[in-house]
Amino acid sequence: MDFFNNLFARQQFTSHLLERSFNQPAGWIELALAAALMWFTFWMASRIISRRSASSPKWAFLHHIGQRILWPILLLITAIIGLYLWQSFGFRGVWLQLLVMAARWMILIRLALAVVNAALPDNKITDALERTLATVLWVAFLLWISGIDDIIIHTLKNVELPIGSITLNLYTILTGLLWVAVIMMLALWLARTVNSRLMKSSRLDMNVRIVLSKVITSALVILAILIALPLVGIDLTVLSVFGGALGVGIGFGLQKVASNYISGFIILGDRSIRPGDRLTVDNFTGYVTKITSRFVVLRSAGGVEALIPNETFVTSTVINESYTAKSLWQSLDIQVAYHTDLAQAMQILEAAAAAQERVATDPAPKAFLIEFADNGVNLRVGFWVNDPENGFLGLFSAILLDIWKRFNENDIEFPFPQREVRILNEPQTPDYEAVRHAGQKARADTRSDETFDSDDGVHQ
Repeated sequence: MDFFNNLFARQQFTSHLLERSFNQPAGWIELALAAALMWFTFWMASRIISRRSASSPKWAFLHHIGQRILWPILLLITAIIGLYLWQSFGFRGVWLQLLVMAARWMILIRLALAVVNAALPDNKITDALERTLATVLWVAFLLWISGIDDIIIHTLKNVELPIGSITLNLYTILTGLLWVAVIMMLALWLARTVNSRLMKSSRLDMNVRIVLSKVITSALVILAILIALPLVGIDLTVLSVFGGALGVGIGFGLQKVASNYISGFIILGDRSIRPGDRLTVDNFTGYVTKITSRFVVLRSAGGVEALIPNETFVTSTVINESYTAKSLWQSLDIQVAYHTDLAQAMQILEAAAAAQERVATDPAPKAFLIEFADNGVNLRVGFWVNDPENGFLGLFSAILLDIWKRFNENDIEFPFPQREVRILNEPQTPDYEAVRHAGQKARADTRSDETFDSDDGVHQ
């Protein structure tokens, strides 16, 4: 019974015990045994993980935690067994007990890091935060195992800070902030877990799922704050003052932020915009890929993404081509020669469009005669595209190639521009009759008529 009571007691660890173990052969043997247990359990954990098949996404988080704590659990079990056997031979365990305490601490650290990894998005900042948190926790373990933490805690308790009508010491404040961080992290992890399950549900509309996700996240964060603030020593009655100050701040500096946040709930609630919709906002056309609390992400066919504030969808005109139905009407113009059998050409246009899988069959493609142009007759074929999010260029190309093939098989001509060409390089000679009449006119009487002469005496 004393063995288990003293298993995690740090009072047995002093610097002279570790120093004495280096001066005794038994100490070196115990250190080698501890190193062997670490290597053996690490090898065993790696073998178990490599043989285990990937878990289903439903249990991905538990599978991730299991992989991270498998080695420290095996190390803890083997270290306890090794310590028990070592003490049964009459030796005092130092390194093995240190290994037991380090294995237990490693389990706690890896559990905390797993929660942080699950609560925060996967990016470089989260990775850096995990490494920093692991370093801080291991430093805390070293301070605790060496007893230096008592000195630090005593110093922090002697530093008092007056806050309003109460006085708090630095240790209470830091402990409260630590609990705030822990509770907030648990709330974020729980919110992300619930949201992940909610997004995979097919029973609810996508907009309803997004609204519930945002409401659950906000509620859990607020609940975490209400639980954590008393731990820091802050009375919840001060929230009324804080709420008034926050209202003033929203009315002035945070007006746009609050407007976008509220507008996000409005557009989700009235279902005017949904993920996958094709929108045109300020001459930018794209598909909705993400709806956040502040903006909507539109992605064009070329990969360009635009971040549109939520307020824009409430206060401005937005063209939603997918509001009622997902399919879109598209058309292609074709010109044929005047001697073409127009009925046959229009049937070919309709058949070429209907042959594509992406083109809707109800309503079926329809061809129209547009106008009699200078060089030929203009025809147009219109059709509904079932999946506009996959683009139109490839579909148009396939339809045009099919039309070209069918026109050639039926001897239907694509007209060329028709122009009258006149050659001007030949010498231009006047007509004979025109020359004769000009000669007669020149030999006629050249006397002037007085009615056409001026009065300045020129005719005299």
